[in-house]
Amino acid sequence: MAIQCDVAILGGGTGGYIAAIRAAQLGKEVVIIEQDKLGGTCLHRGCIPSKALLRSAELYAQMKESAAFGIETSGLTLVFPKVQERKGQIVEQLHKGVQYLMRKHNIKVIQGRGRVTGPSIFSPKSGAVAVELANGEMETVVPANLIIATGSRPRTLPGLVPDGKHVLSSDEALVLEELPGSMIIVGGGVIGVEWASLLSDFGVEVTIVEAADQLLPAEDEDVARELRKQLEKRGVKVLTGVKVDPESCEIQEGQVHIAALQGEKPLRLQADKLLLSIGRQANVENIGLENTDIGLDRGFIRVNENMQTTEPHIYAIGDCIGGLQLAHAASHEGLTAVHHLAGESSHAYHASQVPRCVYTRPEVASVGLTAKEAKAKGYEVKEGKVPFSAIGKALVQGESGGFVKMIADARTNDILGVHMIGPHVTELISQAALAQLLDATPWEIGQAVFAHPTLSEIIGEAALVVEGNSLSL
Repeated sequence: MAIQCDVAILGGGTGGYIAAIRAAQLGKEVVIIEQDKLGGTCLHRGCIPSKALLRSAELYAQMKESAAFGIETSGLTLVFPKVQERKGQIVEQLHKGVQYLMRKHNIKVIQGRGRVTGPSIFSPKSGAVAVELANGEMETVVPANLIIATGSRPRTLPGLVPDGKHVLSSDEALVLEELPGSMIIVGGGVIGVEWASLLSDFGVEVTIVEAADQLLPAEDEDVARELRKQLEKRGVKVLTGVKVDPESCEIQEGQVHIAALQGEKPLRLQADKLLLSIGRQANVENIGLENTDIGLDRGFIRVNENMQTTEPHIYAIGDCIGGLQLAHAASHEGLTAVHHLAGESSHAYHASQVPRCVYTRPEVASVGLTAKEAKAKGYEVKEGKVPFSAIGKALVQGESGGFVKMIADARTNDILGVHMIGPHVTELISQAALAQLLDATPWEIGQAVFAHPTLSEIIGEAALVVEGNSLSL
């Protein structure tokens, strides 16, 4: 007998289970189909485990620098297996929390591999899901609405495929039993620079190879330059404008060797291991899309502003639709889809209002357009930039590198973007995102009272600089 429900969700990652909870709160009968563990990539192979490693690396680096604070230490030892153990404990605690939420909201979870089916005896339209269970038996779920949330996986290059031993993706890197002496990281995007930061803090010799002319190619140029400076200051070798030859990769005496080209200059790189970090590709194969009229765009499921596919009763969210490929973006997309299918009014989804965070040391965070993007769109731009060295709390923290840059439309005074690099900016960026959502102007932000001494003062000061009314520069 087929399982009938109001909403079925194919994929139990962050976007999927958040959508399920909201649908249940709205009185819908909900089924989640997940082939692995609830929580998806973010919880088990991405956001959470990587941030746990980054925190251990940051603390280790800070302890080595404690003499600057008048605290001298001796016998400092890194026990990497315990670092990994702590990471595992955090992931398991959160996993149990997600399982509890499913029970609390009476959400049925089916563990198995699902495929979307076309019209059949179960349903006159496509959107039912045939699920292959672990025991080989089949189950059919027939929903009024389907949300596809199948996520993504690390992208590879022809000839350069992770073997789990010498060539790694972020999935394999997260479960390393011991640290290598050296690592080549191919790709200087978010994942690549985060791994460069944590590995260098752990004492690994790191080389980043990025094909673009800057690290974090999608971010502000000034931010990218500052991050490069800070990483190089810590001993990370950064090579930009470099393309590797994936076919040249070979293992010699336990080390990875690979050829590359920087302009016309040939390079030969070697290290104990190579981390391939060139982005992620959508999981859209073998999920039955060929049984529907759902359209794809460059390998991602095409959706409208309500997250509807070209079949209006089927929605798609998260990494499988491309875009920002962030857990919090997937969650917001899931809420948008559920509100729409339930007939609820909701705030329209705008990717420009989603904060982007990079958990390097120093951290990077941004929301909205860069100055370059704004000018390309025809805006007349005005901006304000304030260094953390002008902020008392940053000096107290011993983390005065970096800055905050605010960009506004010179004609309307609307905030177009805010870009940060420095201490705890992944926490500060929410203030900028809220200001942008509420359509606040730099003048209005500048009138707000910021507690002193705090790092958040820099946001108010950046707003004042935009208006030409700086109080500290």
